[in-house]
Formats: sequence, C-alpha cells, structure tokens
Amino acid sequence: MDFGKVEKSLFVNLCMEKVDKVISLCLRRGIIFPNSEIYGTFSGFFDFGPIGSELKRNIENSWWEFFVKDEIVGIDGAIITSPKVWEASGHVKSFHDPLVECEKCKKSFRADHLVEGALKISVDGLSIEKINEIIENEKIVCPNCHGKLSFVKEFNLMFKTHVGAVEDSSSIAYLRPETAQLIFINFKRVLQTSRKKLPFGIAQIGKAFRNEISPRNFVFRAREFTQMEIEYFIHPEKLNECKYYNEIKDMVVPLCTQDMQEKNERDKFKNIKIEDAINEKIIGTKWHAYWIAKCLQYFYYIGIKKENLRVRQHLKDELSHYSTETWDIEYKYPWGWKELMGIANRTDFDLKQHIMHSGEDLSYFDEDKKERVIPYVIEPSFGVDRLIFTILLDGYEEVEIKGEKRIFLRLNKKISPIKVGVFPLMKKDNLPEKALEVYNLLKDKFKCIYDESGSIGKRYARCDEIGVPYCITIDYQTLNDDTVTIRDRDTTKQERVKIFDLERKIRELLES
Repeated sequence: MDFGKVEKSLFVNLCMEKVDKVISLCLRRGIIFPNSEIYGTFSGFFDFGPIGSELKRNIENSWWEFFVKDEIVGIDGAIITSPKVWEASGHVKSFHDPLVECEKCKKSFRADHLVEGALKISVDGLSIEKINEIIENEKIVCPNCHGKLSFVKEFNLMFKTHVGAVEDSSSIAYLRPETAQLIFINFKRVLQTSRKKLPFGIAQIGKAFRNEISPRNFVFRAREFTQMEIEYFIHPEKLNECKYYNEIKDMVVPLCTQDMQEKNERDKFKNIKIEDAINEKIIGTKWHAYWIAKCLQYFYYIGIKKENLRVRQHLKDELSHYSTETWDIEYKYPWGWKELMGIANRTDFDLKQHIMHSGEDLSYFDEDKKERVIPYVIEPSFGVDRLIFTILLDGYEEVEIKGEKRIFLRLNKKISPIKVGVFPLMKKDNLPEKALEVYNLLKDKFKCIYDESGSIGKRYARCDEIGVPYCITIDYQTLNDDTVTIRDRDTTKQERVKIFDLERKIRELLES
C-alpha cells in the first residue's frame, strides 16, 4: 500500500470537509445561499443574506478605498450594452468553454473539469483536440451513468436576451460577460471629463454573467457574479517607467513561473524579490510587477493568510488572445491551487478593436511628443463572490473549548460584517435596559447587534461564528460603576472599560 497516497487522500478529504462546513455555516447563518430555494434552487445563482451582504459591501468598499484614488477614477457601466461591443471584443466569436455530452444520459459537462476530476491533473490552456485525445486515451466516461462521451465542442458562455418588443435576430443583446469592455468603450468620455494624463486607471465594480456549463464549488464558479476591475492605461513606450517601482522592488513574492511549470513543478513556487524577477526577465515590465505587488498587498490588507497565496505565470499556450503576459494570484483551495484573480497585460488590443469597429478615435494625445498613441493596459481583475468564499475558507477555524467544539470565523476587522455585539448578562434586574442604552450609544457609530437570548456563552459563540471581533457585556458591576467588559474574539480575553470611554476604545481596537 502507498501510504503517501493514503495520507494525501486523507488530507484532501479533511480539506473538503472544511468546505462543507463553511457552506453549512453560510446557509445556517444567512451569509450566502442558493437562489430560488423555495422552488428547488436555480443552479449557478446565489443570494447574499444579512451577514453576507454586509461582508460583500465591506469588501467592495475596502477595494475601492485601497485602489481608487490619485490617478484612478471610477465608472458604473450598464449590464446590457450594444451587441456590437461584444462583436468587437471577440466575445461573440471566441468566448467559449469546452463542452462534452454523454451519449447515453445526454448530460452535459465542462470537458476540462471532467478530465481534471478524473485524472487529478490540470489541463489549463490545453486545446480542444488535446482534451479529446486525453478523454479517449484514458477512457474517461460519464460520471453520471458511465456512458460514452461525445467529442468536445465549443460552447459560447454569453447569456442572450432581446431588447425591445420584437424578438428576432435584430433585437439580440447579451448580458455582459465582463465589466472591462464598458471601461474601454467609455475611455474617450472619461479621458475628456477627468482630464487625466497617462498613466491613469479606470475602475468599476459590477455584475457579470457567464453561462457556465457546470457551476461548481459553491460560489467559486457561478453564473452570476460581481467583478472589481481596473484597466490601467500606460504609454506603450513607458511600461518600465513605473513611478511606484521603488516602493515595491524589494517586496518578496511567491512565484510559480513558466519555467517551473514546464519542469513539472506546477504545484510549487519560489520566493523571489520583485527587482530580481524584473532583472531576470521573469516578469516582463515594471508596471506589471507593480500591479502584482499591489494586489498581493490588498489581500494581505484584508487578512488573507500569506502562506495560502502564490502568483502563477500563464503558460504561452494558456494566454488569452489579447494578452502578452498574465499572472494569476492563486489561493491554495482544498481542491488545489486555483485562480483568485488575474493580472493581464492586455496591450492595446481592446482599444484598437473598438477603434476599428466603431470608427471612433480612442487614441491619447501625448503632449510631450506631440503625437497620438494607443495606450497599453494592465488589468487587475477580481471576482467578489470568489473572494468572499476564499475569505470564509481562510478564516474558518474550529477550536475545542472545555470539551466543546466551537467555530471561529477569524475575519479581518476591516471587513467583518458586524463590528460589535452588545449583551446583557441576564434578562432581569435592569440589565437589558442598561444594555440597550449602550447599544443605542454605539449603533450609529459601528455596525452592532443586540442579543439577550440564551446563555452568555451561546451568544459569544453565535458572534464568533459570524466574525464579530468584539462583544460588550453589561453585568451587575455595570450597574454600580458604569463599566462594561469588552471581549476579543481571537484571544477571548476581556477588558473592563468605562461606558463614556467605550466609543473611543472600540474605534482604537478596530483601527489597531
């Protein structure tokens, strides 16, 4: 028996058990749950409950505050736009995933996921022909009924709809599959109104839709999701003139390079200083290096554990048609290293496509050289739903306290949905009335909850599992000296504080 394989299998099973527990927590505490539950759910679509919507809003706000400043401005584009946009961008022609169908039960699957699940390998970037070859050689069959699979074919991921009263070919439109194109088609208008000079960025947060063949892993791969994207426009001759380079050049980043992957070291990474990666031409340009560093810093800022993150370089045959260089920041999920976000050099592809199809001049006038240029673009692209799921997995912890297993969701204080819980020790002797006074004092300053149901231990536990960093308890001593206890979620230690000093103390704790 190969005990190494057995040990690895046990580890994977334990990790997937954690996924199930996080999903259970999401359902039980109203964080995220399937859409249309009372009708049996609607695959690939999810709703965010009271806790989840607060968490989502906090993440979006933290992203906006972290990135959208100085030379970066924001827009909010429409979900449905002219179908000519998607023809110009190439989505109508080439936005596909590999589809395979069972000839017996007629069930459809995404072919690359089927191969990865059956063989426990990654097939990112492989052609349809190669995937077909693997399915045939390895005799992969339908996981549902073990029937023979059809040849792999392309499946367009865009959702079609119709605009107007008549449903015919002239009224076809699409739900946007990405938010980026809205930035490109608004480039000229934003440039005129914001009066920005290169380099500058345009940011957007909004919904996108992809008709995934087989949504899986909860919200990791869904059909409706929220994106947070920046298109950062740079003079094509100044990709190595990064004004922030000195701030990040000594930062050490965990890289999985093309060379490592070609040597069958796909699951590994090595820590490399940014400056060394530039000098050794591992990362192509200083601006690309800056955005890799900046995005990693954001993930550290919102509390994702460093040891669970790495940066993987796309292989040449894996690159999108518009990209000369792409790096994914990946997270170590229970099912392996997978993309958390991507940072692509889109070159001038998108602006040129829209110039060609629209006839509009989307160039930039360079005052120094007195000439028009079409900027290059570095694109950091985040998915909010996937990021939330990642944060929940990263922060979920079970701890045994006095023989009882307790759940702690160790969310960073910046993004925790509820900042403060307020409890009376008992539901009598004027303690609830005093606790409500404290709650009313704080509720307009911080996101708070009031709870007087069950034992104090159970109330702490309920707060711990939704990530509340601080709980305030009003006890009998409060009635004598106007002091309360503040309990820290992560240490479970308590500190007595005067009520008049409570707001200052909590603000200080949240900012620490």
